[in-house]
Amino acid sequence: MNQLQHETSPYLLQHVDNPVEWYPWGEAALSRARAEDKPILLSVGYSACHWCHVMAHESFEHAPTAELMNKLFINIKVDREERPDIDDIYMQAVQAMTGGRGGWPMTVFLLPDGRPFYGGTYYPREPRYGMPSFRQVLEAVHDAFSKRRDQVEQAASQLTSALQRAVLNIGSHNDLSAELLDAAFDKLARHFDKTHGGFGGAPKFPQPMNLAFLLRVHRRTGDARPLHMALHTLRKMARGGIYDQVGGGFHRYSVDAVWLVPHFEKMLYDNAQLSRVYLHAWQVSGDPFFKRIAQEIYDYILREMTAPEGGFYSATDADSEGEEGKFFVWRADELRATLGDDAEIAIEYFGVTERGNFEGHNILYIPNEDEVVAQRLGVTVDALHERLKVIKDKLFAVRSQRVHPGLDDKVLAGWNGLMLASLAEAARTLGHADYKDAALRAAVFLRDHLLVDGRPRRTYKAGQARINGYLEDYAALSEAFLQVYQLTFDKSWFMLARSLVDQTLTHFAAPDGGFFDTSDDHETLIVRPRSLEDNAIPSGTSLLCKSLVLLSAYTGDEKYDAAARAALNQLTAAMREYPQAFGEALGAVDALVSGIDEVALVGDPNAPAMRALLDYLVSEYRPNMVIALSPSNVNSEASIPLLSYRTQRDGQPTAYVCRHFACKTPVTTIDALREQLE
Repeated sequence: MNQLQHETSPYLLQHVDNPVEWYPWGEAALSRARAEDKPILLSVGYSACHWCHVMAHESFEHAPTAELMNKLFINIKVDREERPDIDDIYMQAVQAMTGGRGGWPMTVFLLPDGRPFYGGTYYPREPRYGMPSFRQVLEAVHDAFSKRRDQVEQAASQLTSALQRAVLNIGSHNDLSAELLDAAFDKLARHFDKTHGGFGGAPKFPQPMNLAFLLRVHRRTGDARPLHMALHTLRKMARGGIYDQVGGGFHRYSVDAVWLVPHFEKMLYDNAQLSRVYLHAWQVSGDPFFKRIAQEIYDYILREMTAPEGGFYSATDADSEGEEGKFFVWRADELRATLGDDAEIAIEYFGVTERGNFEGHNILYIPNEDEVVAQRLGVTVDALHERLKVIKDKLFAVRSQRVHPGLDDKVLAGWNGLMLASLAEAARTLGHADYKDAALRAAVFLRDHLLVDGRPRRTYKAGQARINGYLEDYAALSEAFLQVYQLTFDKSWFMLARSLVDQTLTHFAAPDGGFFDTSDDHETLIVRPRSLEDNAIPSGTSLLCKSLVLLSAYTGDEKYDAAARAALNQLTAAMREYPQAFGEALGAVDALVSGIDEVALVGDPNAPAMRALLDYLVSEYRPNMVIALSPSNVNSEASIPLLSYRTQRDGQPTAYVCRHFACKTPVTTIDALREQLE
């Protein structure tokens, strides 16, 4: 009997009616495998995964295939977004077995004790693409398990030992320096696509952490090259089909090198990180284009990806009505029917043709500069922009009547932390009341529903918070709550952030000074995972190091600085060799190398003079700055030591600019504050 009916993961619930006798990962499945001495078929995917759906339709919904699976294996289905630990362990195993190839759906065969011995990704029901049929794989694996058990056991032992060694043999190099950052930039620049932006060729991913690192390099050095690379990429992406020109928000990646044809799923983590990079690009450049894109992403998130309780949903699917991208694409005649006299403007602006650019339809993109389009149409740029607002509203209204892609409405702690950090920063940078309200609702929801006894759970849905939090959950939430503190100056958010970081030092620390991805009281697996590279989302270690550096600046407590340095020193050789895989970690190194500006403010936060100081502080891109505020003169301050013994000067709102708690003369004007920060 299928055992997924009690799960909350939308991905697992997609498989609840399969004729496969699926189990969720847990003791029930593992104990049955041991009792019956059967191999385990582990299938890992996620709700927005196109090829996961294909394999499900071809094989898991196919009664004869399901019958064979049920006869030969104990079948376990895992949502990789809920269980990144299981995904990480067995993905490493699959990559080791396949020469580095991996992806989803991931199909792994395990001994009854959980050790892997064979695996791959998608298998078709019938032989094609040069691959055997799924049935052939099932029969061959079972034959090996039944008739060559000694060989299978030996292969599983060797593979598991290799995974365990890889987790423990990290190494350390004392190399946190400006020279490391410069070397990483130089190597990253070699892969830059000067024409289309981004790095490498097809398929092309946005890589927001690397773009954020480029902005940091420019801030630290004044070098124009990294700024150009970042802004050129951000502009090209936002003009491409990877960006939803009608509804805002980015798709996962483009299948080409020019940002035109996306894989159409939208992920919360992409839009959380990209919204923040576009916000920072606007701060650096002053170009309203980047501000508009950031706002469109935030508006999309608040409109379509925010739960009634305040948390943020995880993803939307690439498919609707069984077709990839159907929700997002247009035919030229549809535009004419929808837009009337404005249709030719839209056709010209969005590069629409009768033939289309995607399976007979058009993905909307912006092939030409606005000035060029305006000249062709015989209008001013301002007039073009006014018509485009009307056009987009009409297209959005018509598109809203279509069958929407599937929504993965689970709330993941770490992804929500990324989104909340961006939204809270946008609220104070842009001064939008609706962003502030949404950020506070999300923060309260996460605090009240995903923290259990002060510790995060990984996932929330249908009133249930489940699964112990991972390092990335603690780390992302801690930085988000620090951003909420700087939005509200309610010190309870600061104390909550500090508590989460303190718990990581207690429950996630590794003997060599780094961090594991799972806590010391987490379920015991064949390996205690330790993923150090930044992938689609930052690694838990990189995220945590950022919070550690910020907390060190707020508190003066050397343990935070020391923990960040110990963890980052383990990555320096890899950062130097493969900087593209360590963008977030390099950002944390930049914070250590550049140093943190510690700004303590004293005075009524609503007074016009204080608002002016605060507005100035967020008007420029300052990635290495923390702000604390007390409404009145302070003697000893235990919770936020940066505020200790801060008093107003001449009764005016006052700013103290410090480094490592060594402070300059307190100032009361923007000019004086600017001089000290520069």
